[in-house]
Amino acid sequence: MRKILAPPTAPSPPRWRRLLGLAAASVAALLIAGFSYPGERAQAAQTQAAQTRATQTRATQAQAAPAQAEEVVRVAEFLAECPYSHRATDDPIVFPGLPGASHMHSFFGNTSTNAHSDLTSLERASSNCSPATDLSSYWVPTLYNGDTAVEPTGTTFYYLGEGVRDDIIAKIQPMPRGLRIVAGNAKATGPHDNTISRWSCLHHGEVGSSPNFVNCPAGSMLESYLDFPQCWNGKDLDSADHKSHMSYPVAGACPSTHPVPVPKLRQVLRYPVNGDPARFRLASGPGYTMHGDFFNVWPAGEMERRVRDCINPIIKCGADGRP
Repeated sequence: MRKILAPPTAPSPPRWRRLLGLAAASVAALLIAGFSYPGERAQAAQTQAAQTRATQTRATQAQAAPAQAEEVVRVAEFLAECPYSHRATDDPIVFPGLPGASHMHSFFGNTSTNAHSDLTSLERASSNCSPATDLSSYWVPTLYNGDTAVEPTGTTFYYLGEGVRDDIIAKIQPMPRGLRIVAGNAKATGPHDNTISRWSCLHHGEVGSSPNFVNCPAGSMLESYLDFPQCWNGKDLDSADHKSHMSYPVAGACPSTHPVPVPKLRQVLRYPVNGDPARFRLASGPGYTMHGDFFNVWPAGEMERRVRDCINPIIKCGADGRP
């Protein structure tokens, strides 16, 4: 029987040649993988990180831009939230220096307001407003439910550009410090006797608004709205009737007698009462005698910034005077 022999085995290469082959293969692998020295690798990593951060920043800015655009609301407005402070039968505008000469008033904002208050005393006092920089004093006749005094739990004082054309809004000037205004008619004998104020119900527009008290559903609140005039004669901080130095706009512009447009103050008060309005009265009389007094003690710079940044460009701002 013939024996089958295995094929001869090739002789192994010398050890030095094997090592040389392995080294060559390693060099080739490094070249294919993009070999770089340690310094170059660090620089490449830094460059890649910077490019990644730049891409992320651009993406974040792209996402934020629409959101910021949406947040800017085209309403010329800034505001102050000024809670109830105290009651007194004082009125430093109508009866200055005469304590007890007025019907009962509810005061908001400046906590020092009394019959002797003037610009200097109010500037030295404190305020419960948000922002606290608003040292102004606001007051209205006290509301009574039967014989019980009721104070509003919602007290917002809006400063607006509405009421005049957009080109007039762009020219609105800050209210001068010390400006005093009375809006409404404390001596009204009927609901249509030069009455500016309106009553309504919170979240119940179906009830409508009226110069006199309205019947609000259970769970609702009685609201009072009062707009102050926004055209100033440019000279007087007050007048004999506390109204003549101011005027309401006519056909979207200020009349020639009162050529200086200033922000319109809108007083919004919400009282925690509802139901039969026959139970309600004001210290000044029926609901249609609602009126408001305003003594401007905003620091000039704070008022100027808000008019420039919120009113003139028609941007809705919060209590901090920013969009």
